[in-house]
Amino acid sequence: MRKLVIGMALASSALATPALAREDSWYVELDFGPMILEDSKFNSLETALDSDYGVDGGGAIGYDFGMFRLEAEASYRTADHDGLSVPGGIFRNPGGDSNALSFMLNGLLDFGPDNGIQGFVGGGAGVGRVNYEIGNLLDDTDSGFAWQVIAGVRAPLTDHWDVGIKYRFFNVDDVDLVSATGDVTSTKWRSHSAMGSFIYNFGGAEPPPPPPPPPPPPPPPPPPPPPAAVCNKGPYIVFFDWDQSDITPEAATVLDSAITAYGDCDSVPIMLAGHTDRSGSVRYNMG
Repeated sequence: MRKLVIGMALASSALATPALAREDSWYVELDFGPMILEDSKFNSLETALDSDYGVDGGGAIGYDFGMFRLEAEASYRTADHDGLSVPGGIFRNPGGDSNALSFMLNGLLDFGPDNGIQGFVGGGAGVGRVNYEIGNLLDDTDSGFAWQVIAGVRAPLTDHWDVGIKYRFFNVDDVDLVSATGDVTSTKWRSHSAMGSFIYNFGGAEPPPPPPPPPPPPPPPPPPPPPAAVCNKGPYIVFFDWDQSDITPEAATVLDSAITAYGDCDSVPIMLAGHTDRSGSVRYNMG
């Protein structure tokens, strides 16, 4: 049995892979493993019953609050008889078996990371239905208050599945039975179990948060400044034809350029070029 427990511990460690939190979620669990039933002493019959190694199995449904778990469990354990001690001697293989069916409410305290190997301890209370069948001597059943102590480790396989190993001490006091001869006798059921566990967590991994939105594109660069206006101050020269005061088209173009330059340069020199002579009468020349 010791080798089996060590092997189960090594297997659970080797298979452990990271998983996300089990907290705040329901889970179901299946347990199975070997069991040792302590010798049962029947007071009024002055007999003691020795049992072979037995088996223990069951299932539970619970809720994980974080560091604390609460679960409802049903389990069944049984063992064949190896020997019966009576005042006259020891009878080997007296026949029959002993079994106990239980319904328990357990509270468990977890310690360790959710994404690695995690230990737990706890206990439970409930009702146990115990049956003893010993050849032609006894075949009876009694139900009573039951309690148990639990300790173990577990580790994640995936986001939902865990494996573990568990030790359980199970006890039912004051088991009252009636023998084949009508005598009332009392005994206790005390068993030790080492079980492997498979646990399915309904919570599993939380989806990763969405990626942050991409940053907005940078604003476009400002347009280049307009080229500085070229200040062309000329000089602008307006010519008049001989004996004419009218502005020619060429002179009008020069004046337009001068006006534009004035807007760019604030001031523009303008030169007027004309020609005078003494041809004609004096009155004409002075007019």
